Amino acid sequence: MRSWRDLDRTLGRQGRKNDLLLLLCCFGSVLLITAYVTIMRSPTVLTVLPEGGDSRKQVMMIFILAVIGCGAFTTYASGLYFRAKSRQTGILMALGASRFQLRRMLYRDVGRITLIACAAGALLGTPLAWGLWQLFRLLVVDSEQMRLTLDPQAYLFALAFSLFVIVMVFLMARRFLRRANIIDIVNEARRSEPIREVKGWYGWAGLLLMAVGGFLGYMAPGFFVTQLHWYPPEGLTAIFYAPLFVGLYMVLLHTVVNGWRRGRSRYHNLIPNSMMKFQGRQTVRNMLVITVLLAGAYFASFYAPMLGTGNALSMEERPVDYAYHYRADQDIPQEGEVRALAEDCGVTITSWAEAPMARLAVDGMEHVETEGTLGTTWEAVYQERQRSELFLSESAWNTLAGDHLDLAPGTVSGIFDRNGNGNGVFTDQITLVTNVVTGETLSVTPAEGQKHDMLFGRFILDDGDYAAITQGLPEIWREEMIFFNVENCEDTYYFAKALFHEIVDRSGEEVEVYDAWDPVVRQRDLEEEGYYFLDPDQLERFGFTTIDYDQRDSSEFRNYWAYMPQFRVLDQNDFIRTMAVFLMLFLFIAIICFAAVLVIAYTRSLTVALTGRQMYEDLGRLGASKRYLRKTVRSQIRRVFFTPSLVGTAAIYALYAMIMYFNGDPLGWTPDEFAGMGACLLVVAAGSGVLYGFYRFTRRKVYAMLGI
Repeated sequence: MRSWRDLDRTLGRQGRKNDLLLLLCCFGSVLLITAYVTIMRSPTVLTVLPEGGDSRKQVMMIFILAVIGCGAFTTYASGLYFRAKSRQTGILMALGASRFQLRRMLYRDVGRITLIACAAGALLGTPLAWGLWQLFRLLVVDSEQMRLTLDPQAYLFALAFSLFVIVMVFLMARRFLRRANIIDIVNEARRSEPIREVKGWYGWAGLLLMAVGGFLGYMAPGFFVTQLHWYPPEGLTAIFYAPLFVGLYMVLLHTVVNGWRRGRSRYHNLIPNSMMKFQGRQTVRNMLVITVLLAGAYFASFYAPMLGTGNALSMEERPVDYAYHYRADQDIPQEGEVRALAEDCGVTITSWAEAPMARLAVDGMEHVETEGTLGTTWEAVYQERQRSELFLSESAWNTLAGDHLDLAPGTVSGIFDRNGNGNGVFTDQITLVTNVVTGETLSVTPAEGQKHDMLFGRFILDDGDYAAITQGLPEIWREEMIFFNVENCEDTYYFAKALFHEIVDRSGEEVEVYDAWDPVVRQRDLEEEGYYFLDPDQLERFGFTTIDYDQRDSSEFRNYWAYMPQFRVLDQNDFIRTMAVFLMLFLFIAIICFAAVLVIAYTRSLTVALTGRQMYEDLGRLGASKRYLRKTVRSQIRRVFFTPSLVGTAAIYALYAMIMYFNGDPLGWTPDEFAGMGACLLVVAAGSGVLYGFYRFTRRKVYAMLGI
């Protein structure tokens, strides 16, 4: 050997597999994070995720989990690398290498590995994201809205994570080199991290903390807003989830150290249990990361079946095939024109019903916000004209719904969905109705609510009260609702498409607005603020996309146009196209998180072979059969895969069920939610099958490495 560098290279050849392991771990983490952030920051996605909306918050929450998981995993992989590097470093120290020489050689090695890994991961992350997205377009749905556009600023997130990986590895290298003497360096490879005694109550206490943490974390934001009248800073309420993670850690500790067996059966796996305990801290850390990432993966994957099942059931149970409404001053197709179009398309209309509606102001409590040093607070202020709502007379309701309702004068009935649910956006608690044009008012008392999906969110008045309060209303405050049925509805898609385009083409720009656009609120905001945030010229300022007739097939238009028709066959056939970006986004997130889970579980399982090789060789010399050795290895790898899978899956499913329970008004699960949760179980079964197949592949790989 002519130099220390030559000697370092010669010794390094023996540790190529350790270099490769670190490189692959860093590369995989940066690759996954870059792919995730490429999609998350894509204008294609951001245009359909409203600023501050629940969907965007969910995407960011899962991204944070992915960053934490990949960061912890990379830190763990670095620790393994330096433990394996200790033998080479010890030899160099024994031959007289100085700390300066060791530092230069080690920094050169880790610098080369991390720079190559991070650069490759960052460069290939975007092509990976683009390739997966194009695959989705090819296999699922392809539309103009699904065309993926990229934001160069997304690379800032990838760069930040890459810098974290590089800095973290160099800091761990510096810590490694600060060992006091050669004995510490050499013994590093043999050092274990056993866990001290874990009490038997850790298991049930951990489960209790997980339940309490999940409940507090979900309920805390609502408690602050509704009870304390305070909007806490973004992310502050996340601390209430802390008991969940503490409980999760306790459950995993109890599983690794004590197990859940009782009686004599707890001695059946004495050797693998003892080996797991001696690597307990590493094992629990990896299990924790796998559990969290798997929970994020399932949370994202539940979006599609929950949304799809609920919409499929609601569409199937609609009381009428076709429904549309329009402002009375618009030139929208009337019965004769619709029947003529139906005849041209070979469609038979079997029933027709239409009825007038009126937009009136109602009273309510307005939230008046105040900015303060500790955040935003609000107080409820009563207003006689808090918002506007659409009203029907009882005769109009009976015509449309085929009912025989007879309301007493001075009463009002709200219309809920078919399950009697307000969905958190509708309440019938009003006491004053006002004709905004004439100033006429009507005091009302809420009566028993009605149920109808197609008329959800509207109110019913007594015929006499309706006639009196709507007198003098111009056409811009009046609307018409039309219901009709057809023969063989499933065969009328082209008629539905043609009628939809006809309605859009004949609608004026004055009704090219969001469904939340409210003339009463607009009038008040213009008087107080000088602008209304849902006016077309203000949408971009507040992070909204415009409602554009030229983009009538986009998710924004189909979901949020104020006068979007409800045609059963059109909604059924175009559902995936309409929700494509949402569905593909969450499916992509699930794939990224599942990939991270598989990589981490695989790496940890290989560690079982690397750290336990000597033990298995000794057991073989003592007469242990290969069958017994395989059983011992299988017990450890099974725990790495199955324990976090079981805990993470059960925890996220329970949390999702709790969210569905508290999501409605009144509380409880609706039939649609029951069906959706059943579909989520099928997703769990599919995901568990993939994990089990990968577990068997990993197990065979470890058997081969150990020669058993």
